[in-house]
Amino acid sequence: MGVGHPECPERLHAINDRILMTGLDIALNMLQAPPASISDLELAHDRMHIAALRGLGDQLRDDALAGGPGYAQLDPDTSMNVHTWDAALHAAGAALAATDAVIAGELANAFCATRPPGHHACNSRAMGFCFINNVAVAVKHALDRHGLQRVAVIDFDVHHGNGTQDILSSDKRVLMASIYQHPYYPEGGAGEMTKNMVNVPVPAYTKGETIRELITQHWLPALHAHRPQLIFISAGFDAHRDDDLGQLSMLESDYVWVTKEIKKIAKLYCGGKIVSCLEGGYNLYALAVSVEAHIRVLADLS
Repeated sequence: MGVGHPECPERLHAINDRILMTGLDIALNMLQAPPASISDLELAHDRMHIAALRGLGDQLRDDALAGGPGYAQLDPDTSMNVHTWDAALHAAGAALAATDAVIAGELANAFCATRPPGHHACNSRAMGFCFINNVAVAVKHALDRHGLQRVAVIDFDVHHGNGTQDILSSDKRVLMASIYQHPYYPEGGAGEMTKNMVNVPVPAYTKGETIRELITQHWLPALHAHRPQLIFISAGFDAHRDDDLGQLSMLESDYVWVTKEIKKIAKLYCGGKIVSCLEGGYNLYALAVSVEAHIRVLADLS
């Protein structure tokens, strides 16, 4: 994204370092992400959007070879460089490969430590650090190619997953449950409810215990009613108390709790099948310890 931008390579370095430092890597099956294909991306995105991103990536590569800066600003928060298109393909590819492996029973569940994030990417628009909606692509893959009839998307990022809602809100096979700070970036969300969108907006400085109560009240009954065959998580950790990009007050213990609640639903209805994909989280220490806590629950180590 450029020097000083919070959506930086150090985010994944911090997660990887924490996993190695704590010895958690011994309990995990660490896999490399393959690239998604254009037809994969078109499951969730307009063809012109995909063609425009791909073309801009080619243009930036030519610009860099000619001595130019190799950057293009898409909105005030979001820019591409010569590597963005390839990174976005692999981020979506990770979600797809994880979905295939979990459905096949090769993995009990999966966490995709990838960037760029995806949940702000709409059908035909990149925004909010996001270019391709990794979770939405994987959801459509599970439904349209694997033939699942009911899936759920859980989003606990501090920002509303407007792109995921844009792509999936008309698909009654999907239940999306989210909790996020409001009013905040992006605009909308709180009032854009459909029967399969369980949006729970909360004001700034909401604490973890209140968030737990709201999840219990709003998410869990809807998830039980939907009986998902696979659960996707848009796992943003910028609702952490120490993250400056949000003003919520979640702690690692809250991420442990919500992950355990999701696992209970998954065990009841889909044999524990969960695919979790990294979204936000920009305080490097808070991100690393929160991801560790999340993974430990997924791996039955907490």
